[in-house]
Amino acid sequence: MESLVNNANTKTIELMGLSTGYKVKGKKLIISNELNASLVRDELVCLLGPNGAGKSTLLRTLVGFQPAMGGRVSINGKSIDDYRSSELSKLVSVVLTDNSGIKNMSVYDVVAMGRSPYTGFWGRINEKDRKVIDNCLQWVNITDLKDRKMQTLSDGERQKVMIAKAIAQETPIIVLDEPTAYLDYPSKMTMLMLLHRMAKALHKTIFLSTHDVEHALQIADHVWLIDKKLGLVTGTPEDLCLNGKIEQYFNREGMTFDRALGSFSVQHKSYHNLVVEGDKHSTPYILLCKALVRHNIQPVDDSDDRDVLIRVEKDGSFTLMQFGKQTGTTQRIEQVVGDTFSLLAKTKMFKVTGGKDYSAEDDVPQMEVNYDDF
Repeated sequence: MESLVNNANTKTIELMGLSTGYKVKGKKLIISNELNASLVRDELVCLLGPNGAGKSTLLRTLVGFQPAMGGRVSINGKSIDDYRSSELSKLVSVVLTDNSGIKNMSVYDVVAMGRSPYTGFWGRINEKDRKVIDNCLQWVNITDLKDRKMQTLSDGERQKVMIAKAIAQETPIIVLDEPTAYLDYPSKMTMLMLLHRMAKALHKTIFLSTHDVEHALQIADHVWLIDKKLGLVTGTPEDLCLNGKIEQYFNREGMTFDRALGSFSVQHKSYHNLVVEGDKHSTPYILLCKALVRHNIQPVDDSDDRDVLIRVEKDGSFTLMQFGKQTGTTQRIEQVVGDTFSLLAKTKMFKVTGGKDYSAEDDVPQMEVNYDDF
């Protein structure tokens, strides 16, 4: 089936049989081999892969910071090797992870460096340049930092400054290596959404590497998955979920991937089933079950064993039952889980070896759960 939209004339970067790596003592050390892919205008694309997969090496090769070991990279249909550095500076802006070397410069002056491709020999900024700089400071929400020296900023603040500098460069292509690495969760999402809006509104190609798989699956238009053994595969987040590629590249023991939700979850060992009654769709019910699973207790709908159970009430409180009788009600999950664990230790002969013995009965057989199993 042919594509409904022809994006061939909007390709900005193409990788054709690209091999990346380094030369060590005159010999080629190949990191990634025979990569074929393309980036187009108006899209935010995320590069994902495990540590050591070659993400940073690919980015540096893609923007001409290090030579390809084979194949070629083209920008707007022209080999990157055929561009002068002055030409590339108006086509591609780059943000790398190491920005700690910039000192004794104000935030404003660093962002202003993004205008250098347009300011001529003397580097003088004009009114238009100042407006661009002010807009970039505002977009990245660092206007209040503009007079601060770079060495006084946190890692996250410095990263925002470098992103603002890249935006100020006003290039059609922006490449970022781990741009959200030092940002807190709200700042990560705000930055990714800003970059996504910029790609659409300003018709840019924005390509970034990240370890935040779930964030990328929520924000990116396309995803590139890279791995030394599995190679490179590209697609929309939804298609990569459907065809199982996300699981193939990232699943590890003790983790499962929910294709519909596009998220990973940790799998805890379960040593006891416990009946939990109530509205399964309510927030208290869901959070209680989450806490129980973390404590190696598996919530179930029903069981022949109902000696101990928890009832989630309509008002969101939790009632603990033992042998059909109420032992107490609380609004706190921490309390009901702790009380449940203690009751199971006594009622179900549940003992954790290597830690506290929760059983009050010394003369009955006990189920052993060793911490060494974790």
